[in-house]
Amino acid sequence: MTTTETATDTATGPTTAGPTGTATTAGTATAAAAAAVTEDTEDTEGTEGTAQDGSRPRRTRHRGLAPGKRLPASRLIGPVLFLALWAAASAAGQLDPGAIPAPWTVLRTAGHLWTDGTLPTDVLTSLERAGYGFALGLTAGVLLALAAGLSRVGEALIDGTVQLNRAIPTLGLIPLFILWLGIGETFKIAIIAIVVYIPIYLNLHSALSGIDHRYVELAEVQGLSRLRFVREIVIPGALPGFFVGLRLGVTGSWLSLVVLEQINATSGLGYMMFQAQNYGRTDIILVGLLIYGIFGLVSDSAVRLIERKVLSWRRTLSN
Repeated sequence: MTTTETATDTATGPTTAGPTGTATTAGTATAAAAAAVTEDTEDTEGTEGTAQDGSRPRRTRHRGLAPGKRLPASRLIGPVLFLALWAAASAAGQLDPGAIPAPWTVLRTAGHLWTDGTLPTDVLTSLERAGYGFALGLTAGVLLALAAGLSRVGEALIDGTVQLNRAIPTLGLIPLFILWLGIGETFKIAIIAIVVYIPIYLNLHSALSGIDHRYVELAEVQGLSRLRFVREIVIPGALPGFFVGLRLGVTGSWLSLVVLEQINATSGLGYMMFQAQNYGRTDIILVGLLIYGIFGLVSDSAVRLIERKVLSWRRTLSN
């Protein structure tokens, strides 16, 4: 007797005569359900032993829905593939050397600029500008988001102003900031700070507003102080949104820098690229673009690494 027949006989139960003399089964529906479950179990689950007929039991592999294990250095695969295609197209003569020089030409130009001392000076100047602007934008974005996210009064005073600032093109403020702050380094750092603080504020404020109110009620029931409430509930709940804004802010600092360094600058990567444009040196322009890309990739990877360390307690698709 098979397992299905045993389950059916057990679950069917005694039969009784109906009003018309026809026999009715008391547990027919239950028996059918038990038989279906048994058949489903036999089809989908394997056992460690052997089946009753001596054949090897079937094993069903369940397809995983998660992305799987992270590939080593996976974020470098795309850039390396792009460089390989660029080199192959240049070697095959598919690219005009005057418009898009070969990768080895760009590397040779970068080596000459580094040897002459021009490139190290420009790189340090750009890093200094981006660092100052990013630090100011990060501080402003975090403070404004905390004030607007934890207080209704702060939200009424701050959020509307930030949304208005977000709607205005930041690079369109350059002429006004030049009149206010002069044409030196101050206005460049101020513009970078504005570009940085907006995504940090938006994501952090959204994360603060999205904290489940049940946690707030639980903290009130437990009698937590304001400081403990912020430390144990607000900060862990807002960190994921903060890191998203931080990544956008880091990228924004480099994007704005390339434009600002072409305005009354005497050094920096943007200035170097602007001068190369006047002389038609596309190889120098590509050197500057590659350095900007490397800076952006390294800084984004650093923020991702910090995020994984700080938020290691979360179980997500990424980890």
